[in-house]
Amino acid sequence: MSTPPQSPQPADQPAQQPQQQAVPPQPTAYPYPNPQSPPAGAFYAQPTLVGQPAPGQPQQVNPYAMPQYGPVPPVPPAGGGGAGRAVLWAAVGAVAASAVWGAGVLLLGGKGDSADLRGYAAPSNMCSSADYGSFKDEYTQDDSSPTRTSLEDKALEESYCSLSLKKSGSSYADAYLTIQLDLHKKTDPGPEFTATWKNYGKSHTGYDVDTVEGIGDEAYLISQDTTSGSRYATLAVRDGWVTYLMTYSAYLTSYDADKNPPALTDVTDWLKTDTKATLRQLRD
Repeated sequence: MSTPPQSPQPADQPAQQPQQQAVPPQPTAYPYPNPQSPPAGAFYAQPTLVGQPAPGQPQQVNPYAMPQYGPVPPVPPAGGGGAGRAVLWAAVGAVAASAVWGAGVLLLGGKGDSADLRGYAAPSNMCSSADYGSFKDEYTQDDSSPTRTSLEDKALEESYCSLSLKKSGSSYADAYLTIQLDLHKKTDPGPEFTATWKNYGKSHTGYDVDTVEGIGDEAYLISQDTTSGSRYATLAVRDGWVTYLMTYSAYLTSYDADKNPPALTDVTDWLKTDTKATLRQLRD
């Protein structure tokens, strides 16, 4: 039996193409570098550039993209229905809300980035700018070569001084005094300052911690007077985003038998008096 002829395909109908298989989704490249160093000889493939979606893939939508607002539609003619006015005011409200949101971000960001420096300036020479006159009656010899450093950076300004304190006739230092001022221009030091100094006795055995009123926003006096021959006191102050430390330390074994060191209560009083005077001088 002969095979019947097949019906010819209409001229205006294209030949049927084989169905194209959808390309499976490609893994997204991690946008940040690996924090760990790669092992020797490791090979990393270059991430695929993001372009148009492959055939069979749905169009990707960026969930973080800001909505695009078009021009405000024209006001419908008089007598138009309420639906047209509702569309108009919805569009106007969306544009206004976007403008207010943007202005709010700018205003809040500018306010939050301001450093509260209270008018303080960090001197290039803290040794000549600080007031430590309360100690000079006890330690009459001047330090001819004190150590001083300074730092000026967009994030931090710092001024530091270290002095040797000598009694009359002493060949070597009987005690030491250090002074440091820090202007924190990018970050608020408050929480860490409080955690460090208020809890100093918890992390360092044998030290007493007392809160001092009337100096800056907060101040703490840390002291130690041991029988092993050392006497130590630090007054730590925070005023806004400015921190200040004044520290006294003495090793009693360096004293001659006929030279008694000052009492710790005298030292702490001197620290308070000179800190107040120095902070007044360092404000513009």
